[in-house]
Amino acid sequence: MSQQNSGMPLSPVCLNAPVYLNAAGIICSLGSGLDEVAANLFAATADSAYLRPSDRYSTALPLPLGIIDRPLAPVSMAGENSRNNRVLSTALEPLLPDIESLKARFGGRRIAVVIGTSTSGIADGETAMNYYRANGAFPGDYAYGMQEISSPSRYLASWLGLRGPAFSVSSACTSGAKALASAARLLRLGVCDAVIAGGVDTLCRMTIEGFSSLAVTTTSICNPFSVNRNGINIGEGAGLFILSREPGPVRLAGVGETSDAHHISAPHPEGLGAESAMRQALHQAEMRPEQIDYLNFHGTATEQNDKMEAMAVHRVFGSELACSSTKSLTGHTLAAAGAIEAVFCWLALQRSDGRLPPHRWDGSYDPALPVLTNIALPALAWRMKTAMSNSFAFGGNNASLLMVAE
Repeated sequence: MSQQNSGMPLSPVCLNAPVYLNAAGIICSLGSGLDEVAANLFAATADSAYLRPSDRYSTALPLPLGIIDRPLAPVSMAGENSRNNRVLSTALEPLLPDIESLKARFGGRRIAVVIGTSTSGIADGETAMNYYRANGAFPGDYAYGMQEISSPSRYLASWLGLRGPAFSVSSACTSGAKALASAARLLRLGVCDAVIAGGVDTLCRMTIEGFSSLAVTTTSICNPFSVNRNGINIGEGAGLFILSREPGPVRLAGVGETSDAHHISAPHPEGLGAESAMRQALHQAEMRPEQIDYLNFHGTATEQNDKMEAMAVHRVFGSELACSSTKSLTGHTLAAAGAIEAVFCWLALQRSDGRLPPHRWDGSYDPALPVLTNIALPALAWRMKTAMSNSFAFGGNNASLLMVAE
């Protein structure tokens, strides 16, 4: 695409240009905004309760869910007023002054939007269908377009007055992480000067009933890597970043993306694709495994996922790496998980006390798994400098993000 024909001048291509995570926004079961989420995240203990039983989305037993139960930012755009977009707006609101500053400097054409989602406005579609059954017509304010996967990115670009590339990523539970990877590529290719990227998903009956039909949900709080683990909890939320080539507090130093295509829903039993994604991220960052301080597991607490991830992590890093899964605090937020957990790493990398995102479980490590000595380590004895976050999805889709404190 030439500068003359695009109407959007390109920056020089530099495939090795550093990319920074300059600012972040978040909402999940732990709270809304960086301060509230950080306070609850790093103070969480084995008896912390952020998942609550609910039968709102299930026809059988109540299930523990990571529900956002607070007022959300309004959406005034016609046809885009889904709960998913309201959650997204709430996470983004603290970033509005930064975005306006970027628009003033670069112009709307030089700022991109990349959002990962898998549910989009499906919950609103479910409500509309129930209304239709009862009344013979859809609600007056319902628009099918809010259910489209493109809705979150389309909505943000329109709301913010941005005219750069805007698209959604929907690769199941890697979507939020892959949105950040896509943002890094746009910046390195010179297509834009800043990107708003991350993930958002909200609870709906389709998701809860779907995972229940696979017999992977649990009526208890999930128990990652425990011998007693028996399934996942589902949650909702949004995590967002402003990425640019300008120096910021944390650098996105490496990204690994693979697809092992072993099974439509089950991961590769030996975690070969997961291992390759972690090694790719290390290679891109030009770092050795022993240079990584902390790993945020995908850690869903299912039998197969935890087994393959423990095997893959042990092959790459050995036994001593500090590691944890935070899904017993947030639930598995699906397409938002990779972005939300990247925010957790981003927060930890800026702490001076070495405190790690906690691993809430019963402490009974599965002896059938490779030994990971420092699972659930409360804190490092030094300030964290490097962190990796894993996300694995249906279809054998894998993503690993490697972040470095600047």
